[in-house]
Amino acid sequence: MSSSGHLSLVPGLLGWDLDGIDPELRKAFEVALHAGTAAALAVALRDEVAGVLRTLDARRALGIAQGLAPAAAVALLFERPIEQRLGSARSVAVAQVVGGLVLALADRAPATRPISDAGPLEHLLIGCGQATALVPGVSRNGATLTAARLLHFERPASSVLSRHAALPVIAGATALKTVRLARRGLPRELRGAFAAGAAVAFVSTLASRRLTDVMDGARSYLPFAAYRVALGGFALGRLRAH
Repeated sequence: MSSSGHLSLVPGLLGWDLDGIDPELRKAFEVALHAGTAAALAVALRDEVAGVLRTLDARRALGIAQGLAPAAAVALLFERPIEQRLGSARSVAVAQVVGGLVLALADRAPATRPISDAGPLEHLLIGCGQATALVPGVSRNGATLTAARLLHFERPASSVLSRHAALPVIAGATALKTVRLARRGLPRELRGAFAAGAAVAFVSTLASRRLTDVMDGARSYLPFAAYRVALGGFALGRLRAH
């Protein structure tokens, strides 16, 4: 969970020296990976997306907008300061641990509400949870699941609400950052590497499609929370050792 967290932590855990790489190019490479992921999600969830579009009415459109608005507002106002102040490997590791613990605690809430209970206020609150994912290491999926469980939604409903809140944000952010990258330009010698990264992200996301069904049918989110805590704790231990 948390693609940005893994992109920040895994190279350091593997001992890769990335300090000499232009930070803007590193950010651009993340955009390429997110583009591959977004394309794969569009393919893997095409039936679900088509179903949402077929039944789109004013109430559903309002819910989508309310889930999107908090993340969009925070991104426009604070994305750069957040990345600069909270983008270190230590901060990302701490965010992994805290996010995992909060998800575990939220999952203890009663699971009593079906997805039909989701109204404007619920979509807005889940959107506010999603906005916290602008902090590197805070999983978008984890944050929206946490918000939905705190609102007492059943786990299958929480998974669907999380997914429906995240997809428009992922698509919008990917499109915006792709436009920025196109304006900035990409060195010709790096285009192959960026295309390969996007392709690998596309294939790996399709290969993990089964995880969507696992999340929809999960009886507990504790294993996912425990993974985040373990990853963040291990990273903190390695950072202290160095």
